[in-house]
Amino acid sequence: MTILAIDTSNNPLGVALLDDDKIIGEYITNLKKNHSIRIMPAIHALMKDCEKQPSDITKIVVAKGPGSYTGVRIGVSIAKTLAWTLNIPLVGVSSLEILAAGPGRYFTGYVSPLFDARRGQIYTGLYQYENGSLVTVESDQVAMAVDWGEKLAKLAKPVLFIGNDLAIHRAVLEEKLGPQGFFASLTEQNPRPSELALLGKDKPGEDIHTFVPNYIRLAEAEAKWLENQEKTINR
Repeated sequence: MTILAIDTSNNPLGVALLDDDKIIGEYITNLKKNHSIRIMPAIHALMKDCEKQPSDITKIVVAKGPGSYTGVRIGVSIAKTLAWTLNIPLVGVSSLEILAAGPGRYFTGYVSPLFDARRGQIYTGLYQYENGSLVTVESDQVAMAVDWGEKLAKLAKPVLFIGNDLAIHRAVLEEKLGPQGFFASLTEQNPRPSELALLGKDKPGEDIHTFVPNYIRLAEAEAKWLENQEKTINR
């Protein structure tokens, strides 16, 4: 089994190859550059270095959001195209779950991965490792950082925060949780495509034609369009 994992859902771009029970290659950058231009060359270079052909791939695993609307669409579109072309299974994994899977493995408490959602909001969820498996405690959602911090403080349990956008919301979370809050180090904040591959390894394939990203909320432009349409209908 050779799994190709693709993550373009946020600023970090990552691809990885899992061959049976071994990560044979991984590529990560954390740059504000156009993923649509860079993702296919990254996949090609990784496969060439690992001496793999497209026909060797047996499953595609993709980060399905939340995150950047454009970034999520790019990764999902490429993953669907590859899976359809190669006639192999496609699996989607939460972009937040990927973050939680790394450092969270060694933390005895809750794990709260997060991405900035602007205007004081964050995309986040709550996870925990139980018997070696990552389980969802609170489903992925968008929330005000201050409200999320207050909610977690009431749990009276250590919480590890992970994500490249920690600096934006750290002060608020520290104020609300105090010593209950822990923050991942700089080297732990990028989502690892190898974790994505591992998370999707045993998940069943999904229908390629109906597979869609999980944005959690509409883009602002789409929300305004729907609002205007509703107003027009109700006139």
